[in-house]
Amino acid sequence: MINNTLSAYSSANTSIDTDLHTADTKLRGIKELESTLSLSPSLPAVISWKQGWLVFAIAVFLVTVPVFIEAPLVRLLPSLSVVMTGFWIWLSWKLMSRQQTYFWGDLLLGFSWSWLTGAIYWGWLRWEPLWHIPIESIGLPFAIWCLCRNWGKVGNWFYLGSLFGTVLTDIYFYLVDLMPYWRQIMRTDASGASQILKNALAQVQTPWGEGWAIILALALLTVGLASLGKKQRHWYAFSGAVLSTILVDSLFLLAAVLA
Repeated sequence: MINNTLSAYSSANTSIDTDLHTADTKLRGIKELESTLSLSPSLPAVISWKQGWLVFAIAVFLVTVPVFIEAPLVRLLPSLSVVMTGFWIWLSWKLMSRQQTYFWGDLLLGFSWSWLTGAIYWGWLRWEPLWHIPIESIGLPFAIWCLCRNWGKVGNWFYLGSLFGTVLTDIYFYLVDLMPYWRQIMRTDASGASQILKNALAQVQTPWGEGWAIILALALLTVGLASLGKKQRHWYAFSGAVLSTILVDSLFLLAAVLA
């Protein structure tokens, strides 16, 4: 009887110790996260012209990377694409742990959200365009939470710029009634895609399609160029993400023309 009681007491203590250790680990993890992100406000906000354009160029590169690298990969190995997000986050934390490389880690963390959402959508949900914006917005609560605390401004503004460009592009697809072609091309092979692209291009080359293309392109240009005038890292990153949307959309238009 005594042995059973002592055994139960020992098991209970072990369980409590395990729970406390887990809670302590989680608490330390949260504190490390907050400590790393809180370094952001201590970094110089205003940068030189050359530094600004370097940030801009890298932001443009990070937006176009998914088009040329992630898109083919995610069709063949969607699970691997999702798992790779962990590597990007790990690398971003390593870079953010040092003040000299904090900015690059900050920008890479914002890219991680774009990579993750792209892997999820284009891996399993690409047949339904209605899911595109909801999936791409998965990182939005985290970005808002960080920006409310003035944390990770470069990466989060990069993510917001990329999301803004995506939203405007999808709005154009809705306005010009291109969603049926989206669904068709995602369910056909390469031989059938050519005719679908030609049909979609005919829809774009109407007064309605061309008019809205000009309006939304001007909106992207206005927002992107206005951000460049603020001469701060996060605005250069935001501008690069917004303006590169025009580049990516132009590449898709070129593909349709050449189809």
